Amino acid sequence: MGPSIEETDLLVIGGGINGAGIARDAAGRGLAVTLVEQGDLAGATSSWSSKLIHGGLRYLEQYELRLVREALQEREVLLGLAPHIIRPLLFVLPYDASMRPVWMIRTGLWIYDHLGGPITLPRSRAVGFPHMEFSAGLNPEIRTGFVYSDCRVDDSRLTVVNAVSAREKGAAIHTRTRFEGARRVEGAWQATVRPEGGEPRTIRAKALVNAAGPWVVDALDRIEGERIKDRVRLVKGSHIIVPKVHSQGHALILQNVDKRVVFVIPYQNDYSLIGTTDVAVENVEQAARITPEEIEYLITAVNRFLAKPISAEQIVSTYAGVRPLYDDGSANPSEVTRDYVLKMDLAHGKVPLLTVFGGKITTYRRLAEEALAHLAPHFPGMGGDWTAKETLPGGDVGHFNAFRDEMHAKYAGLGRELVEAVVRRHGARTPQVLGDAADRASLGRDFGGGLTEREVAYVTANEWAQTAEDILWRRTKCGLHMTPAQRAAFEGWLREKR
Repeated sequence: MGPSIEETDLLVIGGGINGAGIARDAAGRGLAVTLVEQGDLAGATSSWSSKLIHGGLRYLEQYELRLVREALQEREVLLGLAPHIIRPLLFVLPYDASMRPVWMIRTGLWIYDHLGGPITLPRSRAVGFPHMEFSAGLNPEIRTGFVYSDCRVDDSRLTVVNAVSAREKGAAIHTRTRFEGARRVEGAWQATVRPEGGEPRTIRAKALVNAAGPWVVDALDRIEGERIKDRVRLVKGSHIIVPKVHSQGHALILQNVDKRVVFVIPYQNDYSLIGTTDVAVENVEQAARITPEEIEYLITAVNRFLAKPISAEQIVSTYAGVRPLYDDGSANPSEVTRDYVLKMDLAHGKVPLLTVFGGKITTYRRLAEEALAHLAPHFPGMGGDWTAKETLPGGDVGHFNAFRDEMHAKYAGLGRELVEAVVRRHGARTPQVLGDAADRASLGRDFGGGLTEREVAYVTANEWAQTAEDILWRRTKCGLHMTPAQRAAFEGWLREKR
């Protein structure tokens, strides 16, 4: 007797933000969904971003009006769905004479304020320097600037909570499970997947979604008879993390001499996140780590504006990754569209294959809605759009500040810093993480950096975390706050536990 075959409506390849978003949307419409991810959730592009929910001010110059409008609208939606991991953030744009004309910047910001319709965030305005708040950290020779609003996000947690929601609506989420191939057999997809260290399994699906991100073409190459010939442009983006460059809560958006912009974003209370670069690469391996040239580029770009220049010796961490952008033919990597493109292949008896090219974290939810609209004719009984209204797991906190204060009062014996960090990661599910703990000792081993044994148990039991990297850098960012010795000790403890 052969191995059993798992039956599902929709097989999703890829556990990044797009795959997790599509799985959640589809499961909430009543479809049977299976998602397979070769590594960890958000293990690649979806944790390598600049960690912003933003319209993309610079895309206005490339006339990407549809993308910017949709992203601005989504900024408002997502802020309401996940206020624990998405927060408003003011951006200061310091001005000097080498930049675009003032009238052009004013016009761009006015469009940015109004293109997406009604907004709850503060609108843009011009400011004169010195300014008690907005000129903090800037070269005193800079006399004017502009302030506008966007949002920051914990990108890997956004991916994880979408997967949690999908599972709670009935989806099967299989991490560390490689998609090995698929072919159309008797009116359905017959796919082979292989769990890490396990035997191959067969899944029969009525539709297949390829949301493999940087590996989207690799996945297409393993689908028998695929006819989609579109390709991706792999563009590397790198970031550096340094001690915070100013004491205020706003970000900086700095225009470099090559007309690209570099962000300086408050990060994890004590640091500034600086990025990003745009470097064309041939494969994911070429984007594995930042190069000395990229470090020099970012430092040079920000030092044009800072009162106290930074140096490479101050860097406490870096990350680099690849953005799988739709190949629109642009010669300049910075000008390749950040919009998403969905392609359907209905050959061989109308068994659908939907492939996702490109996209931004900000527009993942709309991408998922559009994906389901493409698939709707093949699932006539499925439900309609729903994800704009239902909060993501942990997001049902009501007024966030009031909830946070409630948690500080409830867990007063644990220390404000620890409780604050857990609330920012888990939101309304904080009591599920901390339970009835009255003091730090009741949370088990303290690994440093704000990570305790209690939270490790929670993310391994409920969020598919397995390795130290999963826990220290994606489920939490505690690794950034730990010493090398603390990180090594945690890795050793986790190995023993497994």
